[in-house]
Amino acid sequence: MPFGNVKLNDGNKIPAIAFGTGSALSKTDVTNSIIQALKTGFSHLDTAQRYGTERYVGAAIKGSKLSRADIYVCTKYNTGPTFRQTLEESLEILGLTYVDLFLIHYPERMENHDWKEVEMIKQDGLARSIGVSNYNLPQLQALVERAKIKPAVNQIFFHCYNYKNHKALIEYAARHNIIIEAYGCLDPITKYPGGPVDAPLAAAAKRRGVLPVQILLAWVKAKVPVFITTSTSKQHLQEHLAAADIRPLTGSEIAAIDAASARGPPS
Repeated sequence: MPFGNVKLNDGNKIPAIAFGTGSALSKTDVTNSIIQALKTGFSHLDTAQRYGTERYVGAAIKGSKLSRADIYVCTKYNTGPTFRQTLEESLEILGLTYVDLFLIHYPERMENHDWKEVEMIKQDGLARSIGVSNYNLPQLQALVERAKIKPAVNQIFFHCYNYKNHKALIEYAARHNIIIEAYGCLDPITKYPGGPVDAPLAAAAKRRGVLPVQILLAWVKAKVPVFITTSTSKQHLQEHLAAADIRPLTGSEIAAIDAASARGPPS
């Protein structure tokens, strides 16, 4: 079974796994990588104004020949005089009439702006859903208290080694029906090999005959509803999608990964 969709607080649905076009792919022509991801089975494309990849997302969508309804697109505000103007510019670059999700990339980007501007973007149909990115707990609480339309998503840098720092945020978001979307979730394997989580990941993988990276993704999915991965390797993309089919982690396996993660990454 695929990862499927997650229902947002506005009634829309978001695919649980996304293909990201930031990080190592920023400022590069990722058209072919995106087309490969779509052919492999991804439907959720994550981009941002600051990534410099919106034009390639648009080209890939056009080249894929897929229906607009079959592709979910998220972009994020970086800078500009108004949220609406910059989103309209993004839509022109993407070759779209709307995005499925529009996020404020950083809390600092809200300075001299009002959340009502973002709410109007949703009301006018330029974005089906709205949200934020990189908001900590106090920042999200303050926004929720004044928002007429609550953010549907908070996209954060999240992996097992920083879980303890985000636990309260994740719990608050769940209580308020705000989806936490994780990026950087594979860092324990890609950036911190040889760390304390390697052993419980390997043990759980061995019991199932799968890969540690698939166990790590299963752990992420057990903690947050939506996550982003990326790769230029078709094999890796297939492995990421196949993580949806592995036997669910047991409570003791999740606890073992949690305990190992609390020790922190290797220095």
